[in-house]
Amino acid sequence: MSAGVIAIVLCAALMHALWNALIKGAGDRTVMLGLIALGHVIPGFALALNLPAPDPSSWAFIALSTVIHWGYYYLLNLAYRSGDLSVVYPIARGAAPLLVALGAWAAIGEALPPLAWVGIGAISAGIFLLVRPSRLGHAHRGSILAALGTALTVAAYSVADGIGVRASQEALAYVAWLFTAEIFVAAFVLGTRHKRLRAMSGRTVIIGLAGGVISGAAYALALYAKTIAPIGMVSAMRETSVIFAALFGVIWFGEGPKLQRLIASGVVCFGILLIGLA
Repeated sequence: MSAGVIAIVLCAALMHALWNALIKGAGDRTVMLGLIALGHVIPGFALALNLPAPDPSSWAFIALSTVIHWGYYYLLNLAYRSGDLSVVYPIARGAAPLLVALGAWAAIGEALPPLAWVGIGAISAGIFLLVRPSRLGHAHRGSILAALGTALTVAAYSVADGIGVRASQEALAYVAWLFTAEIFVAAFVLGTRHKRLRAMSGRTVIIGLAGGVISGAAYALALYAKTIAPIGMVSAMRETSVIFAALFGVIWFGEGPKLQRLIASGVVCFGILLIGLA
């Protein structure tokens, strides 16, 4: 993978971690997810008005990805109801890189060199190292199953969008319509929770919408990278956002354990190096 593509994907991962840091500690995660979805819609709709429609062969993938995102939001919210962030998030994102690489291989026969597989495995291993052993032993079984289900949905929409954006012949148009389609998610989440939305402060609403815009920009960069690099390798590097988020926790919020996070970061950096050499 070229240095330019690596830089694009790592920038996307950093932005993804940034919006997670912005919404850390949100009291109502369901409504916040609705605001993030709405934050995707706003720039998506603006772009869709000024761009030609993507190639019709990609429309089915936009629809498929939108449906999968419903499952993603549902399972992620379910996992957080009974599970800690320090357990759920690393499991949900750590399993995804290998699942995406396997999914791309099964769906479109995307073969990766052995060194890339080792690099993807190292990134997944590094993310899993963030799971707190003391919390894992007491974790609710349902939250772990929901986290693994979330990983499956991440892999599913990553592969669907990777194929769809290539078929669209215009990455930005695909992104625009993909994000515009999230209006259905935002309308369902926010439309059925009027009182909870009104109870939120204006500052929290703005943070949620801003988080959605930043999240959308990060995913747009990752999708562009998938048009010029293997889907499995791009998705694995995108999940380094978990490491960035963990480091933000150390630097901004004084979270620990610091040594565990530094070791995990080192393992992930090793995986990135291997992918770069593949």
